[in-house]
Amino acid sequence: MCVKQEMAISREAARRRRKVESDKFEELSGLLPLPPSVRSHLDKPSIIRLTLSYMRIHTLLKESQDLGLLDESSLYMRILEGFLMVLSSDGNMVFLSDNVNTSAFGSWQTELMGHNIFEYAHPCDHEEIKHNLRVTLQSLLNIRRDFVVRMKSALTQRGRSATLKSATWKVLHCQGRVNVCVFRSSISCLLLTCRPLPLPHTLLNAHTFTSQHSMDMKFIYCDQSVTCLLGYSPQELLGRSVYDFCHTLDATCLQKSHFNLCWKTQSVSGQYRMLVKGGGYVWVESHSAVIPSKSRPAAHQPVLIFSITYVLRCVCVEDHLCQSEIKHFQFCTALVDVDLFDFSLTFLHRTVLPVGFPSEPPGTWSGQCILYNTHTHTHTHTHTHTHTHKHTQEYVNTHIYRKRHAFR
Repeated sequence: MCVKQEMAISREAARRRRKVESDKFEELSGLLPLPPSVRSHLDKPSIIRLTLSYMRIHTLLKESQDLGLLDESSLYMRILEGFLMVLSSDGNMVFLSDNVNTSAFGSWQTELMGHNIFEYAHPCDHEEIKHNLRVTLQSLLNIRRDFVVRMKSALTQRGRSATLKSATWKVLHCQGRVNVCVFRSSISCLLLTCRPLPLPHTLLNAHTFTSQHSMDMKFIYCDQSVTCLLGYSPQELLGRSVYDFCHTLDATCLQKSHFNLCWKTQSVSGQYRMLVKGGGYVWVESHSAVIPSKSRPAAHQPVLIFSITYVLRCVCVEDHLCQSEIKHFQFCTALVDVDLFDFSLTFLHRTVLPVGFPSEPPGTWSGQCILYNTHTHTHTHTHTHTHTHKHTQEYVNTHIYRKRHAFR
């Protein structure tokens, strides 16, 4: 009889513990900056994972409370043609902008935040990711990061989401900066803008030319536009390597792009100088992809490299870079390099923290801000960038589909 009573008491105690645990998880879920429709579908591991991600973001933003909030953050993400990602030093995806579902992964923001990037990255790219996450005295001399990585994507060609079992590899061009830990209360992290490759080239203007190359970067085809831009006829380029026309100081940039092409099938070269027939150089940038064999698709044997090259400025005899023109091109083509770190932190403020958000831990938070939807609030702010809000709005309305025409 005593044994039965003890078993009944034990079952009742276990039932109470489970009820208390469920109540605590429900209370914790209510504090997350998510709409009720999303919170209702979260399981216990997801609640813990998202809570830890929020706490890390909150710690990251403690030192930058003075940054202005951007009303046009959604417009920035449209210009970027990608999504924003914050990685901790061990590779955890602390934050992802809400357009990650349509940009690359095909999975929702809440499904990815808190997971480790190595769970989704191609095994052959793990070492490169670790190298960019690693913070050493030598790496502090250059805190900027620019690399290409393959990620598992459940996004189909028609824009629909599939299961991860049938997922394919998506090539992402990642650019950003390392935020190094200064105080004990802060965290070291990597802030990146990630754009899926190949980029959408809906318009080709007079400042571009297309070309085809063998796998050793020798020209096998070039369109007639190259004559107006570089002075060469297409026949003069056939059989010659791109390296023959590249400035010596920019060979490393081209080699890195060539390496990414051979291993990851797609790449963006970055800015480099190309020799003009009449003398001098022009600054260009090439977006390239490897075209696989049609006769043997199962073998994945490459046939050629297809490139679209953008001429950024007119002929310059001097070797130094015209920073003002290159920075303008970086903004127009969404290669946000100059103000990326400030914009990333400001964007996080805009999407994670409501106005007047306290610096206390999550328990004191009212949970009014919606992380899942970045279009909820409208605030007045002091713009921290060199261009005004009016300029940004006009730029988006005029150039969001025609930004390749922005430079002269």
